[in-house]
Amino acid sequence: MAAVAFTKMQGTGNDFIVVDARDSDPDRVIRNARFLCDRRFGIGADQLLLILSSRQADFKMQIFNADGSEVEMCGNGIRCFAKYLKDRDLTDKETIQVETPAGIMTPTIRGELVSVDMGAPILDGPAIPVKLEGRVIAKPIRVGEQTYTMTCVSMGNPHCVIRVEDVNTFPAKEVGSAIESHPLFPNRVNVEFVEILSDREIRMRVWERGAGETLSCGTGACAAVVASSLNEWTGREAQVHLAGGDLEIRWEPNNRVTLTGPGKEVFSGTIELSP
Repeated sequence: MAAVAFTKMQGTGNDFIVVDARDSDPDRVIRNARFLCDRRFGIGADQLLLILSSRQADFKMQIFNADGSEVEMCGNGIRCFAKYLKDRDLTDKETIQVETPAGIMTPTIRGELVSVDMGAPILDGPAIPVKLEGRVIAKPIRVGEQTYTMTCVSMGNPHCVIRVEDVNTFPAKEVGSAIESHPLFPNRVNVEFVEILSDREIRMRVWERGAGETLSCGTGACAAVVASSLNEWTGREAQVHLAGGDLEIRWEPNNRVTLTGPGKEVFSGTIELSP
């Protein structure tokens, strides 16, 4: 058994374990991802974030869900990642380049808030991926005895956005878990349930693949605003209210999406890992 240093962080209630693995054995940390994220026997988190060295950018980030599966991108995670680097004086830059499986991301730290250029949304079905051709806007999806209307977007990871009348009473856990592994989604999918409050405000619940219902999801909030704009429920800029707090999303004129929100440290420590 050997100990590893960690920091617990949260972004609007989406919580993360951050481990600087540049000078250690990242594979050992990855093998322990499920244990670390376990809320009873480990530290507890939605995801594990690894800091690694990069030849293409300032740093590299790897992301692992609570079930141990690796994912491409996490909007709340990269904000916490950037805030960690700045708070630890690991960079003196205000804007950082971070290599991820979804490409190079560029978070900018502005005090307690971090803004991230999340790139252009992917709307083509097979590229999301969804087993449907072309743009997947207002398409039906059958779940048990119910049929819902979905719009699908990738923000580096796949999302299925469904509008509901009252997000607080909607059975998000049951429907979200069913859609996550629906045959239409070869890589599984994150599911966002949105209630439109105005043309600039959305209330949202999210079911994340590999993590279940979480208090927040940055890429999910981005996907929700893109989907809402495509369906003309809102404009291209909106505040997204989640159980863990609020995020500001703007689908820029250049087709890229900007995500802004907080990233905060909860506590730090060390924990023993198995080999």
